[in-house]
Amino acid sequence: MVRMKIFMHSIDKGIWETIENGPFIPQVKRDDVLIDKPSSEWTEAESKKAKFDWIAKTIITSALSCDEFFRVSQCTSTKEMWDILEVAHEGTNDVKRERKHALIQEYELFRMQKREKNM
Repeated sequence: MVRMKIFMHSIDKGIWETIENGPFIPQVKRDDVLIDKPSSEWTEAESKKAKFDWIAKTIITSALSCDEFFRVSQCTSTKEMWDILEVAHEGTNDVKRERKHALIQEYELFRMQKREKNM
């Protein structure tokens, strides 16, 4: 996951920001309400930012096996894809914390057996 983050940053920081924050959808205020701006009214800068989600989807899906692609194929944004893949590959924060504690405990309980020799 770290490699993918580095790769996306190397192309454009905006791609990674799309994964972290969700897709950019240009909005306009009408009658004191924010609504999605029609794509025909987007500025060049807004079009570029909105395109980051598609670029990120292309990068992610190109790196996936068929099974993993199937897992995220119904996602509507790269943020959603990333969240699913992150849990599948790294586990939730609770799982990561438990793994860390288990490894620390295993290390602390590690002792040389009587039949083993120092080298």
